Amino acid sequence: AFVLFFFLMFVGGCSGSTAGGMKIFRFQLSLIVLREQLMRLLHPRAVFTRNYNGRAVSDEIISSMIAYTFIFLLCLLIITVALAALQLDFITSLSGALTVLTNVGPALGDTIGPAGNFAPLPEAAKWILSVGMLMGRLEILSVVIVLSPAFWRS
Repeated sequence: AFVLFFFLMFVGGCSGSTAGGMKIFRFQLSLIVLREQLMRLLHPRAVFTRNYNGRAVSDEIISSMIAYTFIFLLCLLIITVALAALQLDFITSLSGALTVLTNVGPALGDTIGPAGNFAPLPEAAKWILSVGMLMGRLEILSVVIVLSPAFWRS
């Protein structure tokens, strides 16, 4: 149950939901791309079309999905390392970072799990988790764009 709940935290919710996370839509697109790549190995000269709900999926959408996934995982890594640097255990650091990025509720472990709360964490950890929560709630790419110098120059 622990491992299943951890992986479900990545999903966050369905498209259009206020939860952050990868969303089911991105996982479905990933499976479509994976299936296409496997079919290309079997039939290298075949022509394939990617369809989702009866509509063609462009390369631009796939590129956007890959960029979001990379930035999501990078943010997860940065927040996890920052929390671990504050002497929090690995489960608390990783699940805390994941729960704030996906806005799904409780994390895992004894400290911030379903039976615990964020009160015993150090102040610095609460600030890190607050920034992560804003990133998850406002969509990570939006926050990254607003914080980039190129946005403010133009």
